[in-house]
Amino acid sequence: MGRATHTIRGHTLSASGTATGATPTPPRSRLTRRLLQLYIGLALYGASSALLVRSGLGLEPWNVLHQGIAERTGMTIGVVSIFVGAAVLLLWIPLRQRPGLGTVSNVFVVGIAMDGTLALVPDAHGLGLRIPLVVGGILLNGVATGLYISARFGPGPRDGLMTGLHQVTGRSIRLMRTAIEVAVVATGFVLGGTVGIGTVAYALAIGPLAQLFLRMFAIPSADGRSTVVAASPPKRAILRR
Repeated sequence: MGRATHTIRGHTLSASGTATGATPTPPRSRLTRRLLQLYIGLALYGASSALLVRSGLGLEPWNVLHQGIAERTGMTIGVVSIFVGAAVLLLWIPLRQRPGLGTVSNVFVVGIAMDGTLALVPDAHGLGLRIPLVVGGILLNGVATGLYISARFGPGPRDGLMTGLHQVTGRSIRLMRTAIEVAVVATGFVLGGTVGIGTVAYALAIGPLAQLFLRMFAIPSADGRSTVVAASPPKRAILRR
């Protein structure tokens, strides 16, 4: 049986794995669940990023850049995230990538949720508070990833940039991902973004967490087949956003 797969952080998201004994889900209920997963996932993604900001121990790669720009411009990191996401989305045009509902929603919901959470969560002082924040932020980010990727409403703008460059250059997605992440982290660090143990911990943990929660939040298709994650990693991987 053929498999249609998407790659994510070194793991394969397959739309053709048949769940034993799966019962077909009514279309309306399935759509409602997909929309809920999309927007809850994006909101939690923004909240998780805010927790990493408050920990002060390091951010995920793109938010290092967002924070650095925010430091230089006086804008909030959430607003910067929205502007950068929109700018990256414009780059899809020459790369001939097609956005989905999830792509456009990603640009706005994550940034709004990040600023909203930052307004509620104060700065942490002392490792006794900062370490739980970074651990909680990474775990919550894994949950958010599983929710909104499983909703299958299109990739985030940064994902599309990587896959578009892969198609245009013929280089592997892994290489494109690495090159872009190194560039945004280096640029963000120079601008004043935070790079630290949290950045390293995020890079090491997000793959296994994504694997776990993509399985947990998989949505059965109309014919009863379930979206599952393969146990073995593929050779190509992309980011969630």
